[in-house]
Amino acid sequence: MCTLIAQDKYILTRMHLASLQAGSYIEAEIVSAMCLILNQKNDKRFQEQNMAISKHPNGEFISPKTNKEFRVEDYPSFIPFIDAKKLTSHPYIFAPVCCSGHWWLWVIDTTKRRFHILDPLHKKAPSDQRKQLNKFTGYVISRMRAYAGGEPLKKDEKEKEIKASYVNISGQKSSYYCAIYDEVDHYRVEYASRILFSEMNKERDQAIRASNAIRLSKPSSVLLSLFCQINSTDIETE
Repeated sequence: MCTLIAQDKYILTRMHLASLQAGSYIEAEIVSAMCLILNQKNDKRFQEQNMAISKHPNGEFISPKTNKEFRVEDYPSFIPFIDAKKLTSHPYIFAPVCCSGHWWLWVIDTTKRRFHILDPLHKKAPSDQRKQLNKFTGYVISRMRAYAGGEPLKKDEKEKEIKASYVNISGQKSSYYCAIYDEVDHYRVEYASRILFSEMNKERDQAIRASNAIRLSKPSSVLLSLFCQINSTDIETE
């Protein structure tokens, strides 16, 4: 149904696009397709917000690309999203991490200075690379906290040796259940339209000709709630 022309052909089938229906788990191929489209557009904000990974791909403290350490100040587009008050005063910090298509969660007890990882696929770091990436993650969070005016999670060189223990949780039953379950309908619709009507899509003209046959998925219970209907009426009245 969709062939994106990037460095190589990236083909999406009807099954991949069907995962955008309300109540379904979005296939990883859909997320990859959106990344390809955003990268092709040279979206400055998208590139800057993902620069921490691109400059330190394996969790190196000294970037092999810039030969510099991670500094929050080097990511000006990310700074407006830092909630300094919560980051410096809240007893817990939750930080989702994604690498190679897999998600896990860092949980930090800032009072007791204890660090935990919730990973539904692994009970310990599966490789030395993951161990290094986890250390780098702790370092980045600590640097962000210090930038916001709070105490770093560790002091001096110990900041680069932050270790988090893996919490024993229920294992996932597939390779993709780790991802965020997205029930926000307008995102699903946006993904479908941006992928099908992208200039990178070889079948774009065919998608446009057939667009009057496209039907949106049934709205979720959230959008059909009384609260949303009342607010929608208020907006129309204004």
